[in-house]
Amino acid sequence: MKPACLAAILLLLAVAPAWADDTMRCGSRLVSTGDAKSRVRALCGEPSDVAFGGVIGRRSSSSHSYRDYAFYGPTWVELPVELWTYNFGSSKLVRRLRFVGDELVDIRTDGYGY
Repeated sequence: MKPACLAAILLLLAVAPAWADDTMRCGSRLVSTGDAKSRVRALCGEPSDVAFGGVIGRRSSSSHSYRDYAFYGPTWVELPVELWTYNFGSSKLVRRLRFVGDELVDIRTDGYGY
């Protein structure tokens, strides 16, 4: 095997774990970060557990008005954070999904399910 080919394979193996937590397989379907709650629920079913993780502030560009005063530009909005747990059984890893507002922002694996 050529050294350049071996180096490319080793580089791909080193980067592979970074890809692993961007998607989750539910049977033959795939959900990924950026998906909405409704899509995840439709593809994977109801989660085993749902926990409220608080609220987080994010920038939002919109216009707001209050009586005679109007404001145009970026503002801070509070979005709820939900933590969903999917337990697919003792032979598969538990997956923990974090939603900010309606958007899936993080997928993590935990130990094996029960």
